[in-house]
Amino acid sequence: MLPRLPPLNAVRAFAAAARHQSFTRAALELHVTHSAISRQIKALEAHLGVELFERKTRQVLLTAAGQQFHAQVGPALEQIGVAAESLRGGTPLRAVKVNVRPSFAVRWLIPRLPGFVAKHPDIEPQVMTSILPPDKAVGEFDLAIRRSTKGWPPGMQTHPFLEDEVLVVGSPALFASRPVTGLHSLASHVLLLSKSRSHDWENWKKQMNAQELGPASCLQFDHLHFVLQAAVDGLGFALAPVSLIAHDIASGRLVCPLPELRMALSQHYFGLAPNATPETQHFVQWLMEEQKTAALAKRHSAPVVGNPPR
Repeated sequence: MLPRLPPLNAVRAFAAAARHQSFTRAALELHVTHSAISRQIKALEAHLGVELFERKTRQVLLTAAGQQFHAQVGPALEQIGVAAESLRGGTPLRAVKVNVRPSFAVRWLIPRLPGFVAKHPDIEPQVMTSILPPDKAVGEFDLAIRRSTKGWPPGMQTHPFLEDEVLVVGSPALFASRPVTGLHSLASHVLLLSKSRSHDWENWKKQMNAQELGPASCLQFDHLHFVLQAAVDGLGFALAPVSLIAHDIASGRLVCPLPELRMALSQHYFGLAPNATPETQHFVQWLMEEQKTAALAKRHSAPVVGNPPR
């Protein structure tokens, strides 16, 4: 007779939490809520009659019993996966289709992709760009990133991702020739804007109580990445999301003359298609690592994001 099995969904939740040392990351991997993971593990502990985790304020640690259990069930679950994969026949799909807006692809995602490829050389990230919300985007995808909680297809789970804000940026050469020493210095400059973010300058001036501020002129482009390229080339000053200018600030291609004048933007979210593949889960884990790195860089750079030349 086979030994009495514990609830297998709870075992799967435990294995994910033990591997990540986090209920939150386990919930992300399994596409369920944090409370669902907590309930599953409590049920498993009740079934086994032992505590598997030591719960701390912002961390969970395996107990001695938890370490022993994980050492045995981890390989067992992996073997079950291998056995199932062998019956499917052929090599499993090793691609992740990621749907993002063009500016986010050019300025945030693609510069970081070499890190993912180096870490997962057997997974091919396929970047699909669209300005449409995910529920109207053409073609299938495994994961999408957008700024809003609206416009997601039914059944797609969304998770908070990057927090963001906008800053005024321009090229070092432009700043050197005509320095911006305060808010009203912008009146002598060309302001750059995109059709996709056409109200940013108006909203920013309203927040800064400078609605009367009139620039020398404005240049408008179809997309934000064209605006940022124009700023790099010295055509004027742009109002740009911090998430999209980190590399330009770090390299000195752009400077921020008014680092204290910031305006918060809507948060980025990522959404996962139902039944996300293991490859997609690896990509999500990498995204969360990049989010932490970006947050640390932002915290260490605040309140100054770029130092204009003296």
